[in-house]
Amino acid sequence: MPNILALDIGGANIKLANGHDYAASCPFALWKTPEKLAAQIAECLTAAPSAERIVVTMTGELCDCYETKSLGVKHILAATIEAAPRTPVTVYQTTGQFVAAEEAIENYLLAAASNWHALASFAAGYCEGEQGLLIDIGSTTADLIPLVAGKEAAGGRTDPERLLTGELVYTGVERSPVCAIVSHLPWRDASCPVAQEFFATSGDAYLLLGNLSADETDTNTTDGKPFTIAASHSRFARMVCSDSELVSRAEVIAFAEAIREAQLAMLERAFNQVVDAMPAKPQAMVLSGHGEFLARQLLARVHWQGRIVSLTEKLGQKVSRCAPAHALAVLAQQQK
Repeated sequence: MPNILALDIGGANIKLANGHDYAASCPFALWKTPEKLAAQIAECLTAAPSAERIVVTMTGELCDCYETKSLGVKHILAATIEAAPRTPVTVYQTTGQFVAAEEAIENYLLAAASNWHALASFAAGYCEGEQGLLIDIGSTTADLIPLVAGKEAAGGRTDPERLLTGELVYTGVERSPVCAIVSHLPWRDASCPVAQEFFATSGDAYLLLGNLSADETDTNTTDGKPFTIAASHSRFARMVCSDSELVSRAEVIAFAEAIREAQLAMLERAFNQVVDAMPAKPQAMVLSGHGEFLARQLLARVHWQGRIVSLTEKLGQKVSRCAPAHALAVLAQQQK
């Protein structure tokens, strides 16, 4: 069996996995410096195990540095090939097929945002014949994918279609702007309108609530300051046009709780829409992603009872965070 390395190239992170014990997530703001993508991929590959074949999926084609998705797919694949000129590269499609880069570029809508399909196809194996639902919540988005008869059974194929079906919810536990989640926050016995500025994100909320860990080396924040409790306090205070001297820690924690409530309400609407469209109620829930904690809170909110499969528990936290890449590597290894 050849050594395979899977790349999941997003707009904010490049994730790699070999389908065994290796997984890594490399922060990279693709929309800011697309011209550096090849160099960044090469750097990621240098740190990864050697591979005889590279398989690729992506979501980065949606970045606004690309005029169209077709151009995004073309550039991402060209950068991958440039970064690994001596290693065969194939691309995963939402058909479940691996194809050459030329074919992926020609049929770009099948390659664009195909990582959900790889993860769902992999996750279906944990349902043990039961009808299930995959809930994958990451830093930016959430996927709710029906799993029927051992296969993914999504109603949408492209991202716009999946938004309409509820299978894609464009909200996550790190990068979602607070002003996109709520229009008001509870403050001083009132409902205070929030500033429509990129002052704070959902990551600040879940850091304050204890669901995410502080990291002084992480400056991928709205103000470029560290991902710490004190800095998140300041970022959240700006949402009501104030500062950390005027807004208490207890008050910003209340802000964070309001963010959590608003995201859970979004996810609950999508959950009900997806489940109502399924031929029967799911019996198993497969949870994955950096925001698995929020998925569990969602299931408690909807009073769901049944079998829960945690990919974090099955694969480990590091691999689970890169679950689509891990799934892609496993699928490629199973390919005859």
